[in-house]
Amino acid sequence: MRKPLFIAAAALLGLFLLAISSVGIAAAFAWPKLPDLASITDYKPRIPLRIYTADGELIGEYGEERRSYVAMKDVPADLKHAILAAEDDRFYEHSGVDFAGLTRATALNLLGGARRQGGSTITMQVARNFYLSREKTVSRKLYEILLALKIEKNLSKDQILEVYLNQIYLGQRAYGFGAAAQIYYGKNLKDLTVGECAMLAGLPKAPSAYNPVVNLERAKQRQHYVLRRMQQLAYIDAARHDKAVAEPIKLAISKTQQSVQPLISLHAEYVAEMARQMAVDQFKDEAYTRGIKVITTITKLDQAAAYQALRRGVLDYERRHGYRGAEAQLDVADIKSEQDEQLEDLLDNYADQDEIRAAIVLAVSPQTVRIYLRGGELADVSGDSLKFAAAMLAANAPAQKQVRRGSLIRVVKTGKGWAITQPPEVEAAFISLDPNTGAIRSLIGGFDFNRNKYNHVTQAWRQPGSSFKPFIYSAALEKGFTPESIFDDAPLSFSATATGSQAWSPQNYDGKYDGPMSLRTALTKSKNLVAIRLLQAIDPAYGQDYVTSRFGFDPAKNPPYLTLALGSGAVTPWQMASAYAIFANGGYRIQPYVVKEIRDEKDRVVARVDPIVAGKQSERVLDARNVYLMNSMMQDVVRRGTAAKAMSLGRSDLAGKTGTTNDFLDAWFSGYQPNLVGIAWVGYDQPKRLGSGETGGVLALPIWINYMEKALKGVPEQGMTAPPGLVRVKTDKGADDFVYEENLPGEQAGEASAPAAN
Repeated sequence: MRKPLFIAAAALLGLFLLAISSVGIAAAFAWPKLPDLASITDYKPRIPLRIYTADGELIGEYGEERRSYVAMKDVPADLKHAILAAEDDRFYEHSGVDFAGLTRATALNLLGGARRQGGSTITMQVARNFYLSREKTVSRKLYEILLALKIEKNLSKDQILEVYLNQIYLGQRAYGFGAAAQIYYGKNLKDLTVGECAMLAGLPKAPSAYNPVVNLERAKQRQHYVLRRMQQLAYIDAARHDKAVAEPIKLAISKTQQSVQPLISLHAEYVAEMARQMAVDQFKDEAYTRGIKVITTITKLDQAAAYQALRRGVLDYERRHGYRGAEAQLDVADIKSEQDEQLEDLLDNYADQDEIRAAIVLAVSPQTVRIYLRGGELADVSGDSLKFAAAMLAANAPAQKQVRRGSLIRVVKTGKGWAITQPPEVEAAFISLDPNTGAIRSLIGGFDFNRNKYNHVTQAWRQPGSSFKPFIYSAALEKGFTPESIFDDAPLSFSATATGSQAWSPQNYDGKYDGPMSLRTALTKSKNLVAIRLLQAIDPAYGQDYVTSRFGFDPAKNPPYLTLALGSGAVTPWQMASAYAIFANGGYRIQPYVVKEIRDEKDRVVARVDPIVAGKQSERVLDARNVYLMNSMMQDVVRRGTAAKAMSLGRSDLAGKTGTTNDFLDAWFSGYQPNLVGIAWVGYDQPKRLGSGETGGVLALPIWINYMEKALKGVPEQGMTAPPGLVRVKTDKGADDFVYEENLPGEQAGEASAPAAN
């Protein structure tokens, strides 16, 4: 027995001496040629561009490397110990190269062990990651050793470990343990359990092999090894070891979500993309690596409320217009059980759309549809939840659309369980802003960013319909008309010359004509014929000049024809928000903005928006009296007109106007409270009929109401005071109203009372 042991010991000694002599020889020739260590001593990790809400919520991250820099002082002891146990338990003892460990690994490799041994220290891994390829040659290994020795000569142990912690690749595009903790667990380092620390510490050896997202069982085996090593090295006791082994693994990312940013729960993709473009315009490609932070103006509460309101409104529309059938028919002939792994593979081609989940039909009966959802969840859809899809459950339904075994359908969770739904074909947009500063509070550019990245808030030029009428009415007030001016609601016909296109015989939405009425009543009821006569009375050229110069609309897209009175031009929701803000803030032009400030990698402000505040630096574009009267008229639209549903909010300070275009192509609601403007739009990208009766009050207004219900919760009501220069008069019907003082007939001017608060 002694002779074999002696031979083995001699062989190991020889290998050790060979390693020492090889390093010495290599050092003599190579040391002067080793690279400068500036990239480590002046370490600047590639930190991605990150976008945040005004209240600190992460909404976007852009860059090839997901990385969050962590200082050594902020690394919890459990993670530090787990890394040392897994990678280099003698790190604080050796000089950068553990020659004993290296010799042992070399001997085992030469003896042909089943598992290859690397023998690399943490310092050697840092050297390799910064300067060398991953080829397995003797010369490369010698350079790695020399670089490790040089690094140890220039940096402290903690500095080396800090670089390692932030530079090492850990799978899922995560570089460094800070990013890995967020991506795998949705946590900061300080919140990790010892079991989670051990799981992450096991990744550097082979991120692809021990990735818990891809291979959970293999990752657990590696985790248990790290925990055993931690116990053997007395970093944890037996009780903590056993508790960590038994701890269930709760990942923040699933196998089917690998391309998704798991930490970003707030849906603000359109805002994040706008902010990204601004950052790239300023910093070019460096924006993705310098750790730039962009702080937007949106708030978490407003954005979540807007997103939920828009999704709810669109899905309600879908339910009113019938089920189009199964999305696809999948081959399930070889599926033998409800938990067959092939079901998960089949679902891989059909991404969930937030709450709209993809599901495979396993069985169908007259009362129940049995479904399989991603992750192995099984459910039954029955009762009222089947009514929407009833036509496609019938035996005579079209084969490609019929809901049967193997059908790919979409479901959504309700208070009564799962219900069949469908991804909408219609699109929608919503924007809200602070009318006093222009700060965007929420912005939803479409139903689903991953489906359609076209930002309908800023890019969609659509006809505004009757939501444009308040601008024409405002122009009329400046021309001397009053809310009580009488116009005839009666049929009209115009030649092609008058309209700029073709002969035109406009109608009211309901096809009814009520004869002479006041402008206040006409706006409340959204009477088209009165609006046309009003624009005719003030002259279309004046009307166009007024709405473009005062409210900022594009004159080329809003030509001076009588059709302008019905919103036949083209606007974007962004423009409508800016224009309605003038009514809300007392008559001042503001500039909407979505980025508040940009900070560099050292958290220094490099760009900041100082908004023009209404009533201070901003330009007054509307007479205060005009604003007061228009606000009063639009409040009537809400109180007893086409937007009366908004009274469900129980507030007296709401005003706005519905809008529906010809043939029901676009539906709008534009409205406000003195400190918050909201614009909702619904329509198809390729314009087509939304359906009979699908007006702005039916389609867009509910989105606005559902948003305002949350956004205005706890906000006190705020009235508007009548400004000087208005006088109260009795109308023909005995009611009180206000008019400009200079517009009163001479004999009435002396009788009019002083302005009063509303």
